[in-house]
Amino acid sequence: MGARRHKGAEDDPLTRAMAPPSNETQHQREARIRAEQEAKRVSDTIDEELNRQRLADRKGPKPIKILLLGQSESGKSTTLKNLQLMHSPKAFRAEKAYWRNIIQLNVVQSIHAILDVISRAHAASHPFTSYSSPSQSCSSSSHVSHGSSATYPPSGHKDYPPLTADHLKLKMRLAPLTQVEAALLRKILPPGQVAPSEDSSMYEVCVNSGWKSALSKLVGNGDNRRSCDTADMINWSDPDDPGVLMHACAEDMKRLWTDPIIKRLMEIEKMRPEEMAGFFLDDLDRVTSLRYVPSDDDVLRARIKTLGVSEHRFTVRSVGPLGSSMSHDWRVFDVGGQRSLRAAWVPYFEDVNAIIFLAPISCFDQVLQEDPSVNRLADSFLLWKTIVSHPLLKKAYLILFLNKCDILRAKLESGIRLGNYITSYGNRPNDFESASIYLRKKFAALMREHANDRSLYCHFTSVTDMKSTSLILQHVQDVIVRDNLKRSALVG
Repeated sequence: MGARRHKGAEDDPLTRAMAPPSNETQHQREARIRAEQEAKRVSDTIDEELNRQRLADRKGPKPIKILLLGQSESGKSTTLKNLQLMHSPKAFRAEKAYWRNIIQLNVVQSIHAILDVISRAHAASHPFTSYSSPSQSCSSSSHVSHGSSATYPPSGHKDYPPLTADHLKLKMRLAPLTQVEAALLRKILPPGQVAPSEDSSMYEVCVNSGWKSALSKLVGNGDNRRSCDTADMINWSDPDDPGVLMHACAEDMKRLWTDPIIKRLMEIEKMRPEEMAGFFLDDLDRVTSLRYVPSDDDVLRARIKTLGVSEHRFTVRSVGPLGSSMSHDWRVFDVGGQRSLRAAWVPYFEDVNAIIFLAPISCFDQVLQEDPSVNRLADSFLLWKTIVSHPLLKKAYLILFLNKCDILRAKLESGIRLGNYITSYGNRPNDFESASIYLRKKFAALMREHANDRSLYCHFTSVTDMKSTSLILQHVQDVIVRDNLKRSALVG
């Protein structure tokens, strides 16, 4: 019986995987034991910190719990970055070395999306020839191709302008950017974390996947990390720095982006990169310079996808009822907005103090990436209805950010009609003031219908605008703190 148990333990895959090599030398054994002891010390330190934090949470005042809710790409993570800049500016700026690579990835992916349009247009004029998208020339095992290897179907219904030989040469000269993207993904993501989105030319990085840990090898030594100077934290001597090849391709990228025929191709494809998060093609001179360091504004505009729920803590200071200074522990939860991720929100609804709901009102002419049959603005209406009527949130403070107002204004001024997509808008004037008032009333009506007499605090926002957003968030912060004090019977 005992022999059988011993044999079973030997056959256990985990036991075999953890066993030292059979040919381990004495020197290797000593090194392994030291590594195991160090790993245990780190693990014990983490456990002690978690226990200390739990005890502090039980003894101290209850933190203010805030949820950032809204569909994917609504501006939740950008709002969080604004909060970080307000309350943890040193930590925010210390992360710029990491964001540099995210911004570089945003640039390369924007270029690849345009190159894919060129491939489709060229395939339409050569319907019996097979073409691969620019990314498919990459053979790196860590990179997933941008689209399926296929012959693009004839696009006879689209009147593409003719491409010249110079366009095809430009496309070939930019092919090395595929290697840049693969290198950036390897730097940013832990192994196995590359996840293609439904869109054939964009891959997104989830903020809770350990990407900052994976990027830590890019910064300098410990002394440099303690410096607030971001330039000191970037390894400028790295021979594999993707910025070197991006700098070499900068003129061709600018030529591609400003070419009038390429602009016409994007219009036909209804492709507007300037309206998307992570757009830096108007700043190519700056972001492709060899010693590029992101600005605060660059970090706010950088696009990185949120998967799951991530918690962020801030100490928020305010003036108390008697004029004294008070500090409050805020727990802000940033959540993934895709439909498949929304079920993960509910466990965080309990005891929440406030909801900041972001509705991107510029998306009236767009559909959900995960369900192209659903209009994005219509999805925001339905999601808002679900949130305001949820029983676990009946005591939560409701704050509505009607976001991306700058993009909405630009779309309406370009002649895109809101009434063509939201039929209830009818023939009202197609200007920002009329459209924004109508949309605010629409959200307010849903709240009156499903949340009775609860108060609604609504703001028109463009959360990539650091200055205006900080003023709005300061007001929101004061309102939430005051409401929390009222509930604690500290304010009459």
